[in-house]
Amino acid sequence: MPALTLLITLLYPLAIWLGQGRVQPRWLAGLLLLAAASRLPSLKLSGAARASVGGAMLLVGWAIWSNLLLPLKLYPVLVNGALLAAFGYSLLAPPSMIERLARLREPDLPPAAVRYTRRVTQVWCGFFVVNGAIALGTALWASEALWSLYTGVIAYILMGLLFGAEYLARRRFKRLHHV
Repeated sequence: MPALTLLITLLYPLAIWLGQGRVQPRWLAGLLLLAAASRLPSLKLSGAARASVGGAMLLVGWAIWSNLLLPLKLYPVLVNGALLAAFGYSLLAPPSMIERLARLREPDLPPAAVRYTRRVTQVWCGFFVVNGAIALGTALWASEALWSLYTGVIAYILMGLLFGAEYLARRRFKRLHHV
């Protein structure tokens, strides 16, 4: 993920929360437009990126037309949905997403490692389902402050914890399987 995309993604919930009540949602939609534009270089690479940008453009249009904050709060739901689609599809059309990433460092994965990477891909799919559902729930029923806290802080902490837990599990797996 390019640095600009990462920065916009990390700051987006905070910017929406800070702008709420001060800036009309149709103008805040420019942030979502910027987030979508930062993904343009990856459009050739990924169907998930194309779907994410297309969905973001629909949310931008909805926010501009309606001048409501809700479409802007749905962006994290869209991102989780796109990631779920990409990771989930890779389970149906192997290699799994995590196996693809693992093969960048270790091209010759043994069968046990392939099974492990498939399981990790399934875990990430579960994360995207839960995280997307919570993001949707906070967008629909929680305050802007709680939505911003969850999508801009808590979700990233949970993602970091999952990365850390998987890293420890992978080290243990490699030690036990001599990979």
